[in-house]
Amino acid sequence: MAIPTNIKTLLAGDVVEWARIEFKETWDPAASLKTVCAFANDLDNWGGGYIVIGVEEENGRPIYPLKGVSIDKLDAYQKDIFAKCKLLRPAYTPIVGIETYQDKQFIILWCPGGDSRPYSSPKTMAKDNKERIHYIRKASNTVKPSDDEEKDLFNLANRVPFDDRVNHEAKECRIDVF
Repeated sequence: MAIPTNIKTLLAGDVVEWARIEFKETWDPAASLKTVCAFANDLDNWGGGYIVIGVEEENGRPIYPLKGVSIDKLDAYQKDIFAKCKLLRPAYTPIVGIETYQDKQFIILWCPGGDSRPYSSPKTMAKDNKERIHYIRKASNTVKPSDDEEKDLFNLANRVPFDDRVNHEAKECRIDVF
């Protein structure tokens, strides 16, 4: 599945609201995984969000000239993105795309709202960390939800009509009608 927009559109901020875009100079799992989780939770039902790797930012806006991701890091970043996203619960993987813009490479993570919300992320990347948090987006910030926001997040999961929910315990049953 392709990313539904291009990097020029994301950098301009004309189509996708700034609160739904996060610019990162490099892939930093400690910070970026929380943002992936927050976009997947999509508390406000905005369609998730985008993380653009290779763009230095100031006050949420890209700094020009753009830096990009060096070609020798593209593969390593993608492998680490997929490895770290396995730490999200339940399982969630963003759509990853490589874009070329101004002769530089960028990695774009499209994180649409997930079907299995709420998602949680480890609080830290430490191996002994057991604490998990359901991160959300508030304006352009990735934050731990308040108690009321966390209730809203769980209620989002309950909005799927009963008939549309997946029953992983179901067994095939055959009824013969004569």
